[in-house]
Order: sequence, then structure tokens, then C-alpha cells
Amino acid sequence: MPELPEVETIKSVIGPQIQGLTIVKAVVKRPEVIAYPLADEFCRRLAGRTVERMMRRGKFLIILLENEARVILHLRMTGCLLFTPPDLPEEKHTHVIFRLDDGKELRFSDTRRFGRFWLIQKGEDDTYSGIGKLGMEPFDQGFTAEYLRARLGERKKAIKECLLEQTVVAGIGNIYSDEILFAAGIHPMCPANRLKDKDWARLAAVIPGSLAFFIEKNQITPEEYLRTKGQDYRNTPFLRVYGHGGEPCPVCGNRLSRIVVGGRSSVCCLVCQSFAEEVKNQRMDNQIR
Repeated sequence: MPELPEVETIKSVIGPQIQGLTIVKAVVKRPEVIAYPLADEFCRRLAGRTVERMMRRGKFLIILLENEARVILHLRMTGCLLFTPPDLPEEKHTHVIFRLDDGKELRFSDTRRFGRFWLIQKGEDDTYSGIGKLGMEPFDQGFTAEYLRARLGERKKAIKECLLEQTVVAGIGNIYSDEILFAAGIHPMCPANRLKDKDWARLAAVIPGSLAFFIEKNQITPEEYLRTKGQDYRNTPFLRVYGHGGEPCPVCGNRLSRIVVGGRSSVCCLVCQSFAEEVKNQRMDNQIR
């Protein structure tokens, strides 16, 4: 699933290209990807609307339209957004097409069809997309150790599971939670209520720092993004632990362990990310693979 850095990249690539363009027609080939309103109404309301700009909130993309209407999109597992010339062959699983007044098209494809669109009109409460339930953005000024400790400091849940809660921190998923916890030297299975002040301070610094690093590494030109069909901008070469279970730790050389935390596969270093032995022995004996 695209996480905050990938969604930010899409916004940075697509946003400037569609800014100021008018949607001549919206075509929906799979009505189920339009969560609100009904697909026919979605298309009718979009015709003739001009794009003002594109934003990101957590893992959501928001296309702001004239008159303060907005299209909200969540890519989910396999969603992809492309800005294309009209004669470019469509991707096999293209479900939504916005035909724009410069002759080009904004296309949404999604192999697994989990991605969803919402169209919210001016003055309408968004009780549909869930975007209003998101927690703080990692780059907000108020994102501090105090904020994290206040929201999570009494939780018995593993810190990795806590970081995945979008109502606390918006945009972090399975990949970057592993990278963040490795950089902070905190074991993913450590209960949040066992973290010390210094741990919360490290997390408050590492979370925005790591995400900013990966956003920078994700940079790609619009031409290259289109040529690779939006699939060749991810941070795989720069990931230090995620996907590297069984390989040497890039810091200490110890074998990286793949574990399961809250049903999610994770990778960590038991040397660089150790926590109290009694907790580790109780909770990890049967989970290290």
C-alpha cells in the first residue's frame, strides 16, 4: 500500500500538471470504486469543474475544485493515478477517467479495486471518507514527544501497532514503521507504556526525519513517472530493514529477524532494537522466524 512518502510523490507529480484544468467529463467504468455519491451523480457533479490544486492528508489525496468542492481518493493496496495523453493505451484495470480541457486525461487504475473516491460538495460534512478521524501529520508543528506520549504513553499495545493507528499519526504504514523504529532503536514489540522520555523524544524526531528522507529519495520527473506507469518511484533501494529479514543489520551486522507484530510481518535487529529481556522472552519465543 502506498504510504505517506509515496502519496506525497503522487501529489507532487500530478498536482502541478492538473492545476487550472477543467474536467470536461468523468467516466466511471467500475461504479464500486465511487464510494460517495453514486457513480452517475459523481460524474454529473464533476463536469465543468476546474481543479484548483491537489493536497495530501495522511494517505489520502485531495483534489480541490472551484467552489470549494473536493474529490478525495484513497489508493489502498494497488491504486495508481496517471496523467496521460488521450492516445496512450489504458492500463488493464483502469476504472475512472477524468477527461480534461487540455485534451489529456487523469486516469485511476487499481488491480485489486480497493481504492475509493468521494466527492464532497461545498458546505457538506464529510461523514463518508474517514479523513476527519485522522491524527496529526508528522510534519505539523505540534507533533512532539509530548503529543505522542499523551496519546500512546499509557497503552499496553506494541509500539509498532500504535504507530499504524491513523487516528494518532497520519500516513505511517507497515514499511515505514519498521524503518522508523529501527532508526529510533526501539523494538517494534515493545509496549508503548514501557517507553521512556528519551524514547518519545527520539520518535518525535525520527518520524518526520525518516519520512522526509524517503520523500526526497522518491523524487521523480513527470516524464519518468508516466514512462514507468507510476511504479518506479518507491524507496526499495533505501530501505534498511523492511524486506531484509535474514540479512545482516546495516549497523551491527547481526542477522535481522522477521517477526509478527499484531498480525503484520515486521523486520528488526534484536541487538540495535533490544528491550527488557523478560518482555522479549515472553512475547517473542514463538514469533521469530
